[in-house]
Amino acid sequence: MIKFTILGCGSSMGVPRADGNWGKCDPNETKNFRTRCSAIIQTKKRNILIDTSPDLRFQLIKNKIENVDTVLYSHMHGDQVHGINDLRIFALKNANKIPVYADKLTKKYLLKNFLYCFKDSRDYRAILSINDLKKNYNLRDGKIKISIKSVPVKHGLIKSQSFIVNKSCAYISDANKIFENDLKYFFNLKFLVIDCLRIKKHPSHFCLDDVIKLISILKPKKAILTNMHSDLDYRYLVKILPRNIIPAYDGISFNI
Repeated sequence: MIKFTILGCGSSMGVPRADGNWGKCDPNETKNFRTRCSAIIQTKKRNILIDTSPDLRFQLIKNKIENVDTVLYSHMHGDQVHGINDLRIFALKNANKIPVYADKLTKKYLLKNFLYCFKDSRDYRAILSINDLKKNYNLRDGKIKISIKSVPVKHGLIKSQSFIVNKSCAYISDANKIFENDLKYFFNLKFLVIDCLRIKKHPSHFCLDDVIKLISILKPKKAILTNMHSDLDYRYLVKILPRNIIPAYDGISFNI
């Protein structure tokens, strides 16, 4: 069994924001409390993390995740990267560097801003090893096969990486367009977890109308909206969305 968990489904400032502003989200609805985006793919012995949210420590404790053995990065923005230091405990526990995989731009950002994580110094031992992001990964946990395909998507002025697990579940945390040549990978999936920032249009994220239209074309069995801003109240979305689309909440999980 492969379990996929959305650790955080909030936009870059989370819900509520640091000043306590909930926007249009009802503070009495616990599913409106949203930390920044991360996700994890789990089997009995494997824990493959997607992104290191600034809220990573809280997310891992809440979901009782006691190990991380691999990290895949979608892109180099702070809300996907800046919890990187929370990986330290897992490198110490395993007495080994954790392999992280990132595209060229993200690698450059990580090495510039978090070099101490990757290179030994007098004061700290490196905890991570940096690797080029591959197009395809074929991993195993005993008899369980885990295939992960990385597919670049447009995210404003940069590209972000989406990840497709076992050809049945796609995770697109940050995007405003799927490139025409890559659309074929996203049709008729069992699960599609996809960026839906807000109601109004945005230059680097799908908005609500955009994503509903795209989902109607791609026809997944279940679509789950993530990376949501404070104008998207959980109960409001439940009421207005088509039956095959649901809003995420922190900790929602499903089996692939």
